[in-house]
Amino acid sequence: MGIGKVTEQLDWNGKKVTVAGLGVSGIPAARVLHARGALVTVVNDGDDERSRAQAAELEAEGVTVRLGDGATLPTGTELIVTTPGWQPDKPLFAAAAEAGVEVWGDVELAWRLRGPGAAPWLAVTGTNGKTTTVRMLASILEAAGLRTAAVGNIGVSLLDAVLGEQEYDVLAVELSSYQLHWAPSVRAHSAAVLNLAPDHLDWHGSMEAYAADKGRIYEGNQVACVYNVADKVTEDLVREADVEEGCRAIGFTLGTPGPSQLGVVEGLLVDRAFVENRQKNAQELAEVSDVQPPAPHNIANALAAAALARAFGVEAKAVRDGLKAFRPDPHRIELVEEVEGVTYVDDSKATNTHAAEASLAAYDPIVWIAGGLAKGATFDELVQRSAKRLRGAVLIGADRALIREALARHAPEVPVVDLDRTDTGAMSEAVREAARLARPGDTVLLAPACASMDMFTNYNKRGEAFADAVRALAATGDA
Repeated sequence: MGIGKVTEQLDWNGKKVTVAGLGVSGIPAARVLHARGALVTVVNDGDDERSRAQAAELEAEGVTVRLGDGATLPTGTELIVTTPGWQPDKPLFAAAAEAGVEVWGDVELAWRLRGPGAAPWLAVTGTNGKTTTVRMLASILEAAGLRTAAVGNIGVSLLDAVLGEQEYDVLAVELSSYQLHWAPSVRAHSAAVLNLAPDHLDWHGSMEAYAADKGRIYEGNQVACVYNVADKVTEDLVREADVEEGCRAIGFTLGTPGPSQLGVVEGLLVDRAFVENRQKNAQELAEVSDVQPPAPHNIANALAAAALARAFGVEAKAVRDGLKAFRPDPHRIELVEEVEGVTYVDDSKATNTHAAEASLAAYDPIVWIAGGLAKGATFDELVQRSAKRLRGAVLIGADRALIREALARHAPEVPVVDLDRTDTGAMSEAVREAARLARPGDTVLLAPACASMDMFTNYNKRGEAFADAVRALAATGDA
């Protein structure tokens, strides 16, 4: 098992650091830097009641906060630490570039603050499946008896993980494209890019820039760069990466694996990468049925997690035990109920077309509940690939017309219910209409392919509304 490289420890005393943005990562960064003697100024675009309350707390601790002006570089700034959401084209960063001031993200800061003997990182990115894969990986590592945690974009702060009292043997790290953009020196033990599809292009500016930021996760890898055999772009990113001598490219596939790959053979997850004589031998890791739910894209997630664990030296038995113990987070292809022979599945987390396509590929026939905020997406390709599986479709949300038009072009025989309402009761009506269209043996699938904020606070609330409506249907025969 590898040991993570530790960066040179910096002297923060008196260093003038600007933190860009309040919130989940900005406030902890400001506090950490202030505690190390840095002269911290937080700049924030907003000047609302919440921001003022946060600013008051920081100022009481000795941190300077400037609200309503996130564009001007504070005089004397030697370093900017930014929250992930701030786009690269912000005027603050242009001013920093002109002044020769470096910009780090919160992940870069955490990496730089790691102490001697710090736990190595097994890192995961991709358009979809990151959180599930990282949590699978943590479950496998725990089954191997290792001290670990699922951290990063998953919700547990990397700063907390690297600076807390808990000691770890290894960290399972989820990294978003935003975080990777601002993380120039992070070097993982091993890393995986699960898949790439157009997403967050308004932030990155182009698909090429988005892919390049995802590819940063491979830079400096020590043992394995894990890629998706079915997604050539991920393999191209491996080829382009500057890795340490001896680092290997390891593929995962839903088909029969070749040498240096993990894959599926007769209902088994097998390893032909981390075995002796991989030209001829394979190691059974688990059964497909050990992965819940055993949908194709979830099997792919399991293979990626297993590849990273095996790169760290984990035995096959721990892979099986970890996958058996793992249960996905809510609203990720989650079985809600079976009502009168119809299965109801909540995949509210499918907030883009790539995720929805993976979800739709797992079931047949389907009554599809879709719609919301399209975020600039188009739906023709998704509908073309999924049309044969569709029994019917129920459309909700602000941009449902885009999906309706794609269905009319590519699946005109599929009955469509277009719900022209965005109130909180719309989901109940959607479930009732889906139940009317479904037949015994069908799956009613909430896989919206859109964001939720037109009707719901977030995808969790959307999924909860769906589950509540399904349970009401089961209890009374009416949602």
